[in-house]
Amino acid sequence: MASHLRFQGRCGLVTGAASGLGREVAIGLAVEGARLVLFDRDEAGLAHTARSCPDSVCIVGDASSAADVARAAAALSPITLLVTAAGMLGPTVPLPEVEEAAWDRLFAVNVKGTWLALKHIVPTMEAAGRGAIVTFASGAGLVGNPVFPAYAASKGAVVLMTRSLVAGHAAQGIRANIVCPGPIETPMLRDSFAQAGDGAAAREEYTRARNPMGRFGTPGEVAAAVLFLLSDAASYINGVALPVDGGRLA
Repeated sequence: MASHLRFQGRCGLVTGAASGLGREVAIGLAVEGARLVLFDRDEAGLAHTARSCPDSVCIVGDASSAADVARAAAALSPITLLVTAAGMLGPTVPLPEVEEAAWDRLFAVNVKGTWLALKHIVPTMEAAGRGAIVTFASGAGLVGNPVFPAYAASKGAVVLMTRSLVAGHAAQGIRANIVCPGPIETPMLRDSFAQAGDGAAAREEYTRARNPMGRFGTPGEVAAAVLFLLSDAASYINGVALPVDGGRLA
């Protein structure tokens, strides 16, 4: 059993830990020995995740709030693992039809939220002399997407933000990579279909048909990639935007 405790003695922060991919990653880290700060707006969801994460600390807050993220960053020390899974889909309408308020909120959560986590955790990693980061983007952040273009723009920003961090901090023992999931069976995926209204079934079928494997991914498949990138087995992998999409972008 001990040989599988890749994160024994490490402290980590997982944003968006109350559900979906964030919850799956948090549970995987805890199973392999990490002690975690679990961060999300959903207090009940955090409590549910915490039941599978012994000795974790739950911080209820908004990913776009500097004060909330600062509280999370200070909850354990030293934090040397960071996963920024907090995110939202936003409007699934053509770019000219996106409302300004919806655009601002989307970028506040997906882009500013990622930046705030990096801002508060990277100095801790610098002091510790080590750190592994995985930010969450999307396959939609690697290619254009007409169904949810605002979301694609926000995730493209996360990719370049993370890669820019690598250039300035690799010498300090900090690695940062990006996971870019394709369609994964999560509440967010179901929401993207629901936003099509009467066209929900057609959108789901179209999305599935575009995948060479003919199915949607599972949260566990994404979490496995995240845990690998955080682990010492990935010690020479840095600045990679890894699609986890069944070959959709191949």
